[in-house]
Amino acid sequence: MTRRINKVAVIGSGIMGSGIACHFANIGVEVLLLDIVPRELNEKEIAKGLTLESTTVRNRMVNDNLANALKSKPSPIYHKKFADRIQTGNLEDDLKKIADVDWIIEVVVERLDIKKKVFEQIEQYRTPGTLITSNTSGIPIAFMNEGRSEDFQKHFAVTHFFNPPRYLKLFEVVPGPDCNEEVTGFLMKYGEKFLGKTSVLAKDTPAFIGNRIGIFGIQSLFHQVKELGLTVEEVDKLTGPVIGRPKSATFRTVDVVGLDTLVHVANGIYENCPEDEAHELFKLPGFIQSMMDNKWLGSKTGQGFYKKIKGDDGQSEILSLDLDTLEYRKKKKASFATLELTKTIDKPIDRFKVLVGGKDKAGEFYRKNFAALFAYVQNRIPEISDELYRIDDAMKAGFGWENGPFEIWDAIGVEKGIELMKAEGYQPAVWVEEMITGGNTSFYTVKDGATYYYDIPSKQHIKKPGQDAFIILDNIRKSNEVFKNSGVVIEDLGDGILNCEFQSKMNTIGGDVLAGINKAIDLAEKDFQGLVVGNQGANFSVGANIGMIFMMAVEQEYDELNMAIKMFQDTMMRMRYSSIPTISAPHGMTLGGGCELSLHADKIVAAAETYIGLVEFGVGVIPGGGGSKEMTLRASDLFRKDDVELNVLREHFLTIGMAKVSTSAYEAYDLNILQKGKDVVVVNKDRQIAEAKKHALLLAEAGYTKPIQRTDVKVLGKQALGMFLVGTDSMNAGNYISDHDKKIANKLAYVMAGGDLSEASYVSEQYLLDIEREAFLSLCTERKTLERIQHMLKTGKPLRN
Repeated sequence: MTRRINKVAVIGSGIMGSGIACHFANIGVEVLLLDIVPRELNEKEIAKGLTLESTTVRNRMVNDNLANALKSKPSPIYHKKFADRIQTGNLEDDLKKIADVDWIIEVVVERLDIKKKVFEQIEQYRTPGTLITSNTSGIPIAFMNEGRSEDFQKHFAVTHFFNPPRYLKLFEVVPGPDCNEEVTGFLMKYGEKFLGKTSVLAKDTPAFIGNRIGIFGIQSLFHQVKELGLTVEEVDKLTGPVIGRPKSATFRTVDVVGLDTLVHVANGIYENCPEDEAHELFKLPGFIQSMMDNKWLGSKTGQGFYKKIKGDDGQSEILSLDLDTLEYRKKKKASFATLELTKTIDKPIDRFKVLVGGKDKAGEFYRKNFAALFAYVQNRIPEISDELYRIDDAMKAGFGWENGPFEIWDAIGVEKGIELMKAEGYQPAVWVEEMITGGNTSFYTVKDGATYYYDIPSKQHIKKPGQDAFIILDNIRKSNEVFKNSGVVIEDLGDGILNCEFQSKMNTIGGDVLAGINKAIDLAEKDFQGLVVGNQGANFSVGANIGMIFMMAVEQEYDELNMAIKMFQDTMMRMRYSSIPTISAPHGMTLGGGCELSLHADKIVAAAETYIGLVEFGVGVIPGGGGSKEMTLRASDLFRKDDVELNVLREHFLTIGMAKVSTSAYEAYDLNILQKGKDVVVVNKDRQIAEAKKHALLLAEAGYTKPIQRTDVKVLGKQALGMFLVGTDSMNAGNYISDHDKKIANKLAYVMAGGDLSEASYVSEQYLLDIEREAFLSLCTERKTLERIQHMLKTGKPLRN
């Protein structure tokens, strides 16, 4: 049987329910979102003369919850139009509509009696064979199954999304005791392929995998923090990006999630896991209980481990909680000698050996922390998972860890990890000892571009399933390397397709990267069929190397700067006009030069979570790598479809002038950065490089021919220039923009109008590139521009004059 999901019903419209509904709408599925009927009128309804029978009142709960979700930031939806795919209703009037859906997802309050009542109502209308899942994070499936029909039980499982559903990738699938294997397999594949998740098969144990390990890690830290005399700031410094964790680290994350949420899960584990060797660790320390009593739950109550206040000068200030006195104080800067030793190590996975060897308090913290973590995860097999890789997958996808516990253990060394454990009074599990005795010295190995994991029953490394749809650059970088310089690695993806992977800091584009792109095109044109420009870093590229631009401008090396910008432009034009198809695979932040590169590829295969835009105005310049030219060209191509040419050009001008950045790849279509019918979006970023390779092959096999350079770009000359200059003058006169902003905007206006031509004309791309470069260079001589660049280099944030 081939299952297709065209319509889902989500029962319960709270934060999770609305978030799940939005994410299904994101991927094009029709959604029916239902919730309860209010039992009394509110003041607004009374004032309007409504009754409890009014449809508006009966659907108030679901509509208010969905509206609040859609207003939240970051948004749960890729594009505001996608919300039209969600139909709302209530459980009394609209439950019968579930007969037409392919999947019913229950997301009501975490009470067994309420869930059982909802399931009983669902069974009255559910069509046999329809998938039925619960988003519970703790209620045993056997209890929810009680009293249900055989068909219900065969199609029932837990599908546990993490909040927020759009952004967190973990999708735990927990089959019921009578669930068909076909259903389990389908849910695993659907989560990965369609929802863009990391699907993790979990057992029906308290808190499943992600929360069981994640809450252990936080509780363990809660108990360690006083023992080691660490402050809130110090813990967040030690448990953030330095070890590949989110910037919010530990205590800030708890504030955002809500201390009460964490405590609820911890209490559930404490009550339901009496045999857990770390059972007592899930008891709340005194300071946590005091915070609960005081309702210091984090952001939702205005204070938690941190508290935001306004000082006497009206400026906002963040205070930190002193865990000894439970009083708020000014934040203290946290610094450790051990962390200084890791500053030259780019990848977190390479830092762990240094961190556990530290001679200061940080080193002691890491040794204790990792010893406890390794001891705990080894003992959760086979309790919560039969395979160790599922634990790593869950922590990376659900908690934003760059590396899972067993990957970290590998990085430190399995023997060294055991040494750390024994020093803290822990013993290695029997299976770990057997692994080492059998000559296996790591939990993972890489062979032929695939990851293999240590399988405990067979006592050997076996291939991790589900990799066939992925290309993992970490796994092929060494074996498939074709060329390498300080800025890029060029890899052979197979089937005649090369990949050019940036290796610079934050994937900025400088001379070495540009040389690498040109080399990749040379190689592809000579011996291959196509080129992908893609990487699997945190972000595709934050843009050009502005530090290099700053140094040249400060030293007034304008000839060198002109040559550097021309090299950038020429490289972008090679992306467009090579004899092989070029594919850009942007994801995450794709700003400035990263956006310009994508604009010049034959095709963009973007991750759904791509935040792309031309942001050069923030540093006092215009796009100089072909971005200004390209937006002019794209506006020109729309002139034929739109009689109001000035309006079309103005929209493209504002995209640059307002430094617009899409909040998803789908929004990039609105900016004409992605183009409908040409560019594609991939929901699962893990599939992106493989998908980009497929599109390169398709273009090559279709008989790709080198394009002819454009000489038919229509520019509007003085007509457009006059409109723009009047607009910038008015904005400046009204104090909406500064004098310098006006100067930048006027330079952009000159380029996008095609100069001060007396009438509309057709020009070449090279003509536009030349005046774009001239405008860019003239702005680099401005003191205000240099101030902005310097500010950006120091703070990472744009400065407005």
